[in-house]
This record gives sequence, C-alpha cells and structure tokens, in this order.
Amino acid sequence: MKNEKLFIVTGATRGLGLGCVQTLLEKGYHVLATGRDPEKIRAVVSPSFSDRLITTALDVSSLESLAAFEKKLPTLVDRVDGLINNAGVFLDEYGGSALSTSAETLQKTLQTNLVGPYRLCQIVLPHLKKNGGGRIVNVSSGLGQLHQMGAGTPAYRISKTALNGLTALLAVELKSDKILVNSVCPGWVKTDMGGAGATRELSEGVASILWAAEIPDSGPTGGYFRDGKSLEW
Repeated sequence: MKNEKLFIVTGATRGLGLGCVQTLLEKGYHVLATGRDPEKIRAVVSPSFSDRLITTALDVSSLESLAAFEKKLPTLVDRVDGLINNAGVFLDEYGGSALSTSAETLQKTLQTNLVGPYRLCQIVLPHLKKNGGGRIVNVSSGLGQLHQMGAGTPAYRISKTALNGLTALLAVELKSDKILVNSVCPGWVKTDMGGAGATRELSEGVASILWAAEIPDSGPTGGYFRDGKSLEW
C-alpha cells in the first residue's frame, strides 16, 4: 500500500541509513535518500521502488554541500513529513582518552554529528511547517548518555550528548508546530561502524529508529528512546 508521506534519510548509502530507506519503501512511503555517493543507494534498492525513491548527493560535514541541498530540495520534493538524521562518523581511536584525543578529531566529529543535523533541521523545518507538522529523529547513541558516561571515545560521546541537547531544545521550540523531535539509540548494531561483534541485528536498529519516525501526533516529543522505551539522558 502506497503512502504519500515522504521521509528524508541522511547517511543512506549503507548500514542503518540504507536499512531505514529500504524499510520505509517496503512500508509504502516515499523517501529522499542522501549520501556522498547516492548511486550506491540505487545499486542495492529494488527497482520496484524506483517510483518512490529519490536520491541526491549530500555531505553533512560540508556547509557548502548543505547549502546546495537547501537550494535543491524544493525541486526534488513537493512535501516533507520527516527527517531522519542518521549520518554520523566515529573518528576516535578505540580506548582513546579525552586527555589525548586531538581537538581536530573533536571538531571533525562535531561537524558531522552535530552541526550537520543542526543545519538540516533548519533546512527542513519550513517544509515540515508547510505540511502542518512532522517528525525529526536524531540517531544518537548510549555512549552519549550523561546518566552512565564512561571513559574513552570522547569525540563521539560528546557529539551524541550534544545531539541529545539539540533534540530537547528543538522539541520545546517546535511543539506548537506539531513537529515531534526525539533522539533514538538504535543500540550496538552489526554495521560497518558497529562491527561484526555487535549484539543487535540491523533490522532491530532500524525498527528502533522508525518507531520514532512513525509515532502518532499524540506521541512523545523531546525524549530519548531505544525500541520505543524511554532512556535516561
């Protein structure tokens, strides 16, 4: 069954992003899938979905690329119902300390994991408001939880903590616009980033993310979730 709703998914060339694209298409939605090499997306998505799949290049770490996407967006879609900020990087050395990790690593990580989603929210918001509301899902991580903050991987941890802060801020500002904003931790998923030793299948992580994308208007906003269950910040 087809659905007129359209979701934008970033970092859609592999892993969780690609999984979200494929599942949304299977559910009947329209999808604008973005990544540095969008041809990789069409190479693996079934041609039977081609009438509901739009792809375009976007590097969320580049302000120039984001500006180009902002100009191009109205020519690509007639409506936007949701944004899934999935694109992210993990640049830390495993076990790296906050005392030794370079400021450059932190800066590059924040550019992709925080500034990119921040700008995308600004870019997409007029389209969501025009449509009378929508959903923003920020793909976070348990490594960013202040509640149980551990040592190591400081750049990644800090970026996800900051992304959670953006979620809480936007949720308050956009509540009256019927735009629900939530952070989702998909868990430790078997992807290129998560590695083969991860404890969760790709389908589990995707389902966790899409739960927040598909919640009804009466659903929560400004929360932090995994598998539809609330997490402590």
